[in-house]
Amino acid sequence: MLNNLPVRTWTHKGLCIEGYSRAAVQSYWRFPELKLGFDLGGSPWDFLGTRHWFVSHAHLDHLAAIPVFVARRRMMKMEPPVIYVPTEVLEGVQRLLQVWQRLDRGRMVCELLGIQPGDTVELSREHVVTAFATKHTVPSLGYVVWDRRRKLRAELQGLSQDQIRDRRLAGEEVTQEVRVPLVCYTGDTAPAGLDNHPAVYQAKVLITEMTFFRPEHRKEKIHKFGHTHLDDIVERADRFQNELIILTHLSTRYTEKEIEKGVERRLPAQLRDRVRLWL
Repeated sequence: MLNNLPVRTWTHKGLCIEGYSRAAVQSYWRFPELKLGFDLGGSPWDFLGTRHWFVSHAHLDHLAAIPVFVARRRMMKMEPPVIYVPTEVLEGVQRLLQVWQRLDRGRMVCELLGIQPGDTVELSREHVVTAFATKHTVPSLGYVVWDRRRKLRAELQGLSQDQIRDRRLAGEEVTQEVRVPLVCYTGDTAPAGLDNHPAVYQAKVLITEMTFFRPEHRKEKIHKFGHTHLDDIVERADRFQNELIILTHLSTRYTEKEIEKGVERRLPAQLRDRVRLWL
């Protein structure tokens, strides 16, 4: 396969995380086992086989590759992709694809759907995706992938198998759905977006932006433009229950060495072993 865009890979307890993100450049993420991706700021060739995509917002570095991705899947005779975007930008993205269709003289075939905070998308029997509001300069969403299972209702635990069977045969629902947050992706957001949904801090894997880290950068201005500073992460250190926290979308004004030294020096001990800087 062609490797035409940068992609970093990390595996956490059997879950493969692939992607790349730098502010104002491009952001794209894929979870092969979950058969979904987040954001289409770029379109690596080997991401082509992933059909379901969830877009956080319509800034160029998160959405610019949508016509490329849609056209490539059609060229390769694959099923049309299913792409979710914030409902507020749905019409604009549809018009964008229509314009590219005229320019390219090739059909832009995809299932483009609007999604709002609180909406749920059924991916499979085991997984669902929910959307939650984040805080950016344009309409924006974060997403949580939930691992769901059916378990015996708490009040029936301790009963014999025969008793449970009899209740089930009598028409009683003996199980209930239990959801565990597996992955959370915030996209670009000010700290208020982190605090909008408890699952942000509970998901096993959290991918969240941290565009700035230098002390001299004014947090008020950073928050106004819908971004997060290292100080915001440090202030919330006690809230993160995640097994893996990926900090990403760092500003291009920093070198990788600056980021590594500056961030790792200031990370609290309770976060240091769980944080990965995605550079």
